[in-house]
Amino acid sequence: MSSPKVLFGFHAVGVRLKTAPKSIIEILFEPTRRDARMRQFLERANEAGVRLIEADGLRLAKLAGSHGHQGVAARVEPVPQIHSLDDLLDAVTGPALLLVLDGVTDPHNLGACLRVADGAGAQAVIAPKDHAVGVNATVAKVASGAAETVPYFMVTNLARTLNELKERNIWIIGTAEDAPKTLYQVDLKGPVALVLGAEGEGMRQLTRKTCDELISIPMQGAVESLNVSVASGVCLYEALRQRS
Repeated sequence: MSSPKVLFGFHAVGVRLKTAPKSIIEILFEPTRRDARMRQFLERANEAGVRLIEADGLRLAKLAGSHGHQGVAARVEPVPQIHSLDDLLDAVTGPALLLVLDGVTDPHNLGACLRVADGAGAQAVIAPKDHAVGVNATVAKVASGAAETVPYFMVTNLARTLNELKERNIWIIGTAEDAPKTLYQVDLKGPVALVLGAEGEGMRQLTRKTCDELISIPMQGAVESLNVSVASGVCLYEALRQRS
């Protein structure tokens, strides 16, 4: 059996309360915080029958590994996940929308990317095992619950995975500053995987060569690029807009 993990912050713990309350072993909370948000949160936890434990801020910070716990942390059992990308794609109805991250190693960026992927309705986020950050407590906190709802697949060989997506008729669209077309000049209504590289370095060469098409995000100001999570949001929501 997998060992319990820790979630912290109202969003991350609140989503688990909403989606899988029986997986929560216990919730630790700071009793000195008595504002409306905490009262509502504890009321939901009580209604779900979850064990509640009072804990001071220092204990919560040690458990969470961060002082950004907002007075709430939870020990939880892992929830059943779809085990393979193939299984997920077999179950997708309608055109696939996937986010591929090549070289994103910052947990705050990954968490924000998962959050925007959830908001835009992407079915999964994909990253290479050897060139990415995994889901940890910081990622879960920044993702505001999306780490629980968006499957995150870390693959051994990203280029091979992209070619396998092509075999499923998923169009691979990479982002690059020097691309001949902009985001607003491509059709995103069909099955697509949007590929973004790390801020600054961009996609690796092999990843770039594997893409079916390259696009750029128009930049009107002095800065040359966007943070990867912001760029992910711009691209995913343009796909959502076109599909709507």
